[in-house]
Amino acid sequence: MVPISALLALVVFGGLALVGLGGDGTVWTIGQIIVGLLVLVVLAMFAKRYAEWSTTEFVVTTERVISRRGVFAKNGIEIPLDRINTVFFEQTAFERVAGSGNLGIESAGEGGRQTFTNIRKPNLVQAEIYNQKESYENRRLERMGQASAASGGGQSQSIPDQIAKLDELRIRGAITNEEFQAKKDDLLGRM
Repeated sequence: MVPISALLALVVFGGLALVGLGGDGTVWTIGQIIVGLLVLVVLAMFAKRYAEWSTTEFVVTTERVISRRGVFAKNGIEIPLDRINTVFFEQTAFERVAGSGNLGIESAGEGGRQTFTNIRKPNLVQAEIYNQKESYENRRLERMGQASAASGGGQSQSIPDQIAKLDELRIRGAITNEEFQAKKDDLLGRM
């Protein structure tokens, strides 16, 4: 916000100074040069800031949050959704009007807490991260359920455990002695 405010103020002030309102002496010419240099410095700061902003990527996928930034030197981070503990955002009054803000992510990773600046609609990004995190957990649980079903559920028990369960069913009267003996012989034949 500071570079934009400084840019606007110096462009207006610099424009007035460069037009030459107020005199034509040597002192005024030095003042015009100083104001012109200040305008160039602020324009350079603005250009640098714009280049950083335009080369920044922030993406929420179905499995991770990815951030890449940099003009000349690049850096990036990927945070798996299952390692994210907390997501929070901050917005000043001006940022709320502009629709941007800062987003913080606390994770179980090495970095711990990451702060991402100038994120568009950070409250919606926060909600989307939590939605993707929940969907990721549901997919993981479904895969675990399918893996358990594919392994046969009860078939993962050892043969002696299965015979013990059959004996419990026989004792409760759920199966007859003949059924118990037939199943027991079948299981012992698989060993």
